[in-house]
Amino acid sequence: MRALLIALTIALAPPAFAQTEAQVEAKDAVERDLGADALQILIGQDRDRRTAVARLVEYGEKDIIPTLVLVMRITGNYTPVGEALSTLTGEKIETWREAMLWQEKHPEIVPHESYRALKLRWFSSIDRRFLTFFDGEMATREKMKIRLEEITWGGVRVDGIPSLDNPDLIAATSADYMRDDDLVFGASINGDARAYPLRIMGWHEMFNEVIGGVPVALAYCTLCGSGILFETTVEGRDEPLVFGSSGFLYRSNKLMFDRATNSLWNQFTGEPVSGPLVDAGIKLKIRPVTITSWKRWREKNPQTQVLDVDTGHIRDYGSGVVYRDYFASPDLMFPTIVRDESVLKRKDYVFGIRDFGAARAWPITAFEGGKVINDAVGSTNVVLIGDAATRTVRAYERGALEFSAGSDASTISGPGGEWQITEDALTGPAGESLPRAPGHIAYWFAWGGYLGVKSSLYGG
Repeated sequence: MRALLIALTIALAPPAFAQTEAQVEAKDAVERDLGADALQILIGQDRDRRTAVARLVEYGEKDIIPTLVLVMRITGNYTPVGEALSTLTGEKIETWREAMLWQEKHPEIVPHESYRALKLRWFSSIDRRFLTFFDGEMATREKMKIRLEEITWGGVRVDGIPSLDNPDLIAATSADYMRDDDLVFGASINGDARAYPLRIMGWHEMFNEVIGGVPVALAYCTLCGSGILFETTVEGRDEPLVFGSSGFLYRSNKLMFDRATNSLWNQFTGEPVSGPLVDAGIKLKIRPVTITSWKRWREKNPQTQVLDVDTGHIRDYGSGVVYRDYFASPDLMFPTIVRDESVLKRKDYVFGIRDFGAARAWPITAFEGGKVINDAVGSTNVVLIGDAATRTVRAYERGALEFSAGSDASTISGPGGEWQITEDALTGPAGESLPRAPGHIAYWFAWGGYLGVKSSLYGG
């Protein structure tokens, strides 16, 4: 933290403190250089820091609250700042987490005009490349789809979590490093089956690939437990988009960026939220992806290729290593409001579909023992086949048909007899075909936080 504050001092050093204290006090509070006061809290001696905090409280307007929240993040819960926030908000705030939760609850608070410059200069003291995401009029408050004050640094620089772009793949028979119970992201497009182990993807959180002739990217947010497979060819662009990790988070969810325009994207929604593409009307199409064990994926897809453990990066790709403590804890790493925990806890897994003009989620526990569920998303009937033990759920459009568990893991019982479960469709005994419905796994806090009342919950 000390090294970061030194870098911040160099990046922000303004001529503001050439004024005497008497001159500053003579100014009207509304015209005072609030950014300079914030800087004083960051780099001044204790007496000067406390004086600067007192001046901000004296200013008295709520638009200074986001500045104090930012200062609290940088200083590490400096007590006088918490006291100032408690005074201005009317609620007891002692930590940055509490301050961020209050801020998320109050979108009506518009930051003082000095806030943006202070925050971007702090970002630039960490990595100057951060500024490329906020360049131009499309990254202003009026254009951005999310609030700058809710964008927080996740602890790494741009590409500090490196994406895997067209990585090397090997045959299943050559994957000696894989254990049968290792979980994989399984994707199959046009008969081209691929497996991407979570023990590797947790270190990279993104791949850019062409599967079955279709350019795709897997956006894996370890913090919100979701791996979403997006098509990356969008209307109006000659080349597929290629994505990376920005180093930023929004409500405990990663913000990815595209390398063509440096627009920031919400990983969970597949929509640009800042930058040149923010008003382009783009929403990436979701493709089906399956989490399952390596053994089961290999049995269902014997010709599959799997990600080579030799990625070109030095990481500990051992089973159960990456994010071990976070995955084992009920707590979130970064603050965000959890909508409702009366039925599900924040880090309970759900399988969600947002298609057919509606959204619906199913607790992964609903699939204990390989349960088959006939249900609907909006007006579209679906059948879901899952296994809670491996977080595996596949969904298919079923029309008016009803299904039940099959005789083994590769079949499902329905009209006419046994139907074959494939990655693309359910295939009936007379050659009938029911298409796969795209969906993905996520922690409940992320699904509920982003879709809220727009989504229904099975059994809830």
